[in-house]
Amino acid sequence: MKTRTRTLPRPAFLYGLALFLITLVFFLPAKSAFSQAEPARRPDVPYVPTPQPVVDKMLDMAKVKKGDVLYDLGCGDGRIVITAAKERGARGVGIDLNPQRISEAEANAKEAGVTDRVKFMEGDLFKANFADATVVTLYLLPDVNQRLRPQLWKQLKVGTRVVSHDFDMGAEWPPEKVEKIGNKTLYFWTITEANKRAAT
Repeated sequence: MKTRTRTLPRPAFLYGLALFLITLVFFLPAKSAFSQAEPARRPDVPYVPTPQPVVDKMLDMAKVKKGDVLYDLGCGDGRIVITAAKERGARGVGIDLNPQRISEAEANAKEAGVTDRVKFMEGDLFKANFADATVVTLYLLPDVNQRLRPQLWKQLKVGTRVVSHDFDMGAEWPPEKVEKIGNKTLYFWTITEANKRAAT
């Protein structure tokens, strides 16, 4: 009578299988977390931080003060919103398509001690609602500014101040004021009744 023998798995095989399973467990959550940090779509502009002296000048041009609600469209690391809250007593909202920038902005707001006066939102500017703004700041690109212009006219209240770093809004909306700081150019507008009529 023949005796059947069962071949046991080799230790090397078991080790390899265990290593594979451990790698699978740890890799999949990391991959998922990484994918969540990617923007919902390709950003319209590259991220270039605004130098702090330019931030201060933009806030000066808009005469930002306590009681203002400042929206920074394409807020990056949040420095304009945070400065407006910390130095001028305003409240602020930053909107950016890139979740990494939003995370940085929230961390910077916490470090500056202004989390009670600022909010950062991941989102598409062209789908955003910023109707409660009294001040809007931008550092985008000429074509993006011009695409955004009808939305600004439609949503913003008469008297809302708008300041753009480096780029204007096209011939259809000439700035009321242009100022230089170093090699940077800043443009200033105020929303008027004529803008509101043109948006309808």
